[in-house]
Amino acid sequence: MDGKGTETAPTGANMSNRSFPISDPICQTGEAPFAMDVIHRFGVFDYILYGILTFMATVSLLVFLEECIYIYKKVPANKKNLIVWVNGAAPAIGTMSCLGMWFPRSTMFTDMFSGCYFAIVVFKFLILMVEEVGGDEAFLKRAGKYKLKISTGPCCCCCCCLPDVAITRRSLFLLKLGSFQFAVLKTVFTIFSIVLYTHGNYDIKKISADGDAIWINSFVGVLTITGLWPVGITFIHLKNTLRTIKIIPKYAMYQLLLILTQLQTAIINILGSNGTIACSPPFPSSIRGYMMSQQLLIMEMFIITMVTRLLYRRQYDPLPEEQDANENTRMTDLTQSP
Repeated sequence: MDGKGTETAPTGANMSNRSFPISDPICQTGEAPFAMDVIHRFGVFDYILYGILTFMATVSLLVFLEECIYIYKKVPANKKNLIVWVNGAAPAIGTMSCLGMWFPRSTMFTDMFSGCYFAIVVFKFLILMVEEVGGDEAFLKRAGKYKLKISTGPCCCCCCCLPDVAITRRSLFLLKLGSFQFAVLKTVFTIFSIVLYTHGNYDIKKISADGDAIWINSFVGVLTITGLWPVGITFIHLKNTLRTIKIIPKYAMYQLLLILTQLQTAIINILGSNGTIACSPPFPSSIRGYMMSQQLLIMEMFIITMVTRLLYRRQYDPLPEEQDANENTRMTDLTQSP
């Protein structure tokens, strides 16, 4: 309080721990502050927090670069590009989150980049599973006598009446197409959103039915579900075949990336937009939610980077032929499922 009984703005460590009444001018504007406005309010705690998070993002990026060197030296040519893309998901998202943390007005663009990268990773992960079997021809040769179970999540997990589908060149193409359309259309809609934003028509905080953002994001949500569906179908079919190369924990890391970058971020942003997360100058409620999301993602992506490094750093020997394979490396026979 000052001499007139009014509350003064905090500086330093209190910047991230104090809530302000809605009458505060910064809380009413709802606009993200400039980077220098944030830095000018830093205290010891803020310097330590931002320093540690920046260090974690930097280490994640350096670990990824070191892993790229290993991959290009040790991994067969047909898998190099795929593994680099999949391995780079966590470091790329962590780096973008770090930029969004330091430059609050860029968070929409950094989130868009992270979303586009993850959409590409969805497609690359599906192709990687097929390549781990030996490629398209080897996959079709191994899987010719089996069928694909399509009543899986996230699209049709409740549709148990759906018939199993024969594994043919056409069905494999449709699986790839399902994930590929997500990678392409997600990028297209991101560019379209940026164009609308430059003309003042795209406001991510405007969630009413007459806003462009709600319709674009809803359509992208449908694309996301249809893009993830083929990956789930392929994983269920190949999880026994690829068990020796730790496909289950790899798929778990991929799913964790999805949950953290999409679901967690959406929940925090919604809480910020409706005022559940209190305003704390220089951050209005919605922007403070974005900042919390960015900071959490940096820590989470750091951990995922270290785990994926252990999972993908191995000898890449070819799988045994189907007739020579043991029970742990055979295809999942869904025709005998109850």
